[in-house]
Amino acid sequence: QVQLVESGGGLVQPGGSLRLSCAASRNIIGGYGLAWDRRAPGKQRERVAVITNDGDTHYADSVKGRFTISRDNAKNTVYLQMDSLKPEDTAVYYCNVFGGGTSYWGQGTQVTVSS
Repeated sequence: QVQLVESGGGLVQPGGSLRLSCAASRNIIGGYGLAWDRRAPGKQRERVAVITNDGDTHYADSVKGRFTISRDNAKNTVYLQMDSLKPEDTAVYYCNVFGGGTSYWGQGTQVTVSS
């Protein structure tokens, strides 16, 4: 069993930045795809960023140019750097490790963008 622990969420003003981290309990990240999803109140879950095992990245149009996903395989950690945050980025953010028919999810971390 793999556990994913997210951190880095919180309250930030519009235009501010946050960096989310997701640490895996064992050495699994290196061979898997990694992603960050979010769920805002009253909305469906949205996949905002993906990084493949080869390092290719993909972003939702809503965050393109503002969010950056990265991975540190040695630390078993995936990051989401979020800049120029907007109130509509308010959501619970979840990390996802997937591949080989398996998928693991973190417990989520709340991000609130408000003045």
